[in-house]
Amino acid sequence: MRPRRFALAAALAMSGCLAVACGGGSDSGGEANGGGAAGAAAKPLIGVDYPRSDTDFWNSYISYVPKFADEQQSELKTTNSQNDIAKLTANVQSLMSQGVKGVVMAPQDTAAVAPTLQQLEAKKIPAVLVDTRPDTGNAFMVVRADNRAYGEKACKFLGEKLSGKGKVVMLEGDLASINGRDRTEAFNECMKANYPGITVFGEATNWDGALASQKLQTRLTANPDIKGVYMESSFALAGTLQLLKQRDLLVPPGDPKHVFVISNDGIPEELKDIAAGNIDATVSQPADLYAKYALMYAKAAIEGKTFQPGATDHDSTIIQVRPGLLEDQLSAPLVTADGGTYGGVPSVKHDDKSLWGNNLN
Repeated sequence: MRPRRFALAAALAMSGCLAVACGGGSDSGGEANGGGAAGAAAKPLIGVDYPRSDTDFWNSYISYVPKFADEQQSELKTTNSQNDIAKLTANVQSLMSQGVKGVVMAPQDTAAVAPTLQQLEAKKIPAVLVDTRPDTGNAFMVVRADNRAYGEKACKFLGEKLSGKGKVVMLEGDLASINGRDRTEAFNECMKANYPGITVFGEATNWDGALASQKLQTRLTANPDIKGVYMESSFALAGTLQLLKQRDLLVPPGDPKHVFVISNDGIPEELKDIAAGNIDATVSQPADLYAKYALMYAKAAIEGKTFQPGATDHDSTIIQVRPGLLEDQLSAPLVTADGGTYGGVPSVKHDDKSLWGNNLN
């Protein structure tokens, strides 16, 4: 990852003005276009709903939000929906009543958030979504990494480590979330296409660590020859390692009994576990950049700016998901012990200083 700047590089030109993001000025490529009379105050009031505070990843995101709000000179009103769509709906209504000019949120149920997006659009309050993309409805911008790439990177890492043969367990996230669906579908499709000799046991866990541990234990009992585990998030990290230790399987990678484990998130604990040989890889989901660019886009929307699909100057690409919805797909590298390339996928070493998990204070 290289240093990020806030301006977006010019890219693919599109005709007309994009839904929700229209605000004034003429569109001419990937640059943000300034608004006219809709300019915002020096410190716009932005409402941020935190999706939950029961995981290391989201607690890290929560710690970054006020730091970047100060850096970007924005005022904040915050709420926490605790993984409950009803609370999210109520929280957004509360934020609207408090006069916020833009809303940043990370709905975990990507189907049920549509009415909330409609309410915001009706009030002309721009919405920026973090980590998840709504199944339907418009937003000013989605700030997210390519979650299908998460599944593909995990597939190729395990496929190469297992030399294309054996059994693996995939501890899936919530399939009501597009993230859970993207990671699951991509992992399965990649395995089928590239490593047909590997049997995948998919276990739905609803992002619940206790449930994940229970299902992994059942699978290991029935299939003691399982040699790989893909955790779609670090929610399952502690339970997985505890279970492997109980079964005398938490051994160094060179030991024949070693079970190869890959996660998604890039929290500090995962990086330490890679260094210790407890797990083998993760995909670093950018908690810091989620906060940074979500607030940047919210402020830009309040100021009447617009964006276009194309390459950015912060190592990402804006894509048009559908009319009325753009997504900035941030970089999320594979992280390993050796920084090697697996199935054509390059990785960075666990101690690389560019990883947010190595820079969290």
